[in-house]
Amino acid sequence: MRKRGFILFFLSLIFFSCSRVNYKIDDEKYRAVGKDSRIKYIILHYTATNNEVGIRALTGPNVSAHYLVTSIDKEPTYALVDHNERAWHAGVSEFGGRNNINDTSIGIEIVNIGIRSVPGQPKTKGFFRPYNEYVPFTEGQIKKVAALVKKLSIQYNINPRFILGHSDVAPTRKIDPGPKFPWKRLYKEYGIGAWYNESDKVKFMNAELFKVTPIPEIKAELRRYGYKINNTDEWDEESKRVVYNFKAHFNPDNLNDTMDLETFAIIKALNKKYR
Repeated sequence: MRKRGFILFFLSLIFFSCSRVNYKIDDEKYRAVGKDSRIKYIILHYTATNNEVGIRALTGPNVSAHYLVTSIDKEPTYALVDHNERAWHAGVSEFGGRNNINDTSIGIEIVNIGIRSVPGQPKTKGFFRPYNEYVPFTEGQIKKVAALVKKLSIQYNINPRFILGHSDVAPTRKIDPGPKFPWKRLYKEYGIGAWYNESDKVKFMNAELFKVTPIPEIKAELRRYGYKINNTDEWDEESKRVVYNFKAHFNPDNLNDTMDLETFAIIKALNKKYR
């Protein structure tokens, strides 16, 4: 009897030792190399408010951004949301075949009221605002944004084509940061973002080529670069909004909703360089 009890005890030890589950998580022994960063885009906005209202809105429950740059030079750049968390800044958005850009981006808000009336002229209504109604950014803001975007683009190895404005990823809804945001300067002085080569633009300034290129093919060039645009054979309202925002980024001195020869040459030059 004693021998039987010993055997049962011994067998129970074997059973429990074999069935013991190790719940420890080992994050050192094996590590995967097939991975990349969640962050693919940097999206720039203006707040369309002053400092006080912008801070209140971006620290409330409805909208947010990872960073806020105020209009006061002596103030720091405020980090509002950690990089590993998703800020609510882009809304319904798409670029380069990805949608829901909030999921894969860092959002930067810059305090700027956006639009103001020109003295002696009535304020324009509607989507297509003229260049002179947009408010310029301060020199301090430009330098702060340049330093921040440079740091982030290196940290996350951001594709230059994916350093964008809200108006690039939501071109039928939004117009910020507007045509007075100095994209060309940031590229030339800080090596930030994408810009076309002037020699390529000159090469594509071919009036005959532009004249015979069907509208869907021109739209395909915009789509190839990354913009979401329909494939109709006319420049309808939706398509004109995309053209307007493309020009706000890459051809601001010629800001309107019309696809012209120069804008055609610019999109061709961009695709030659980056696609």
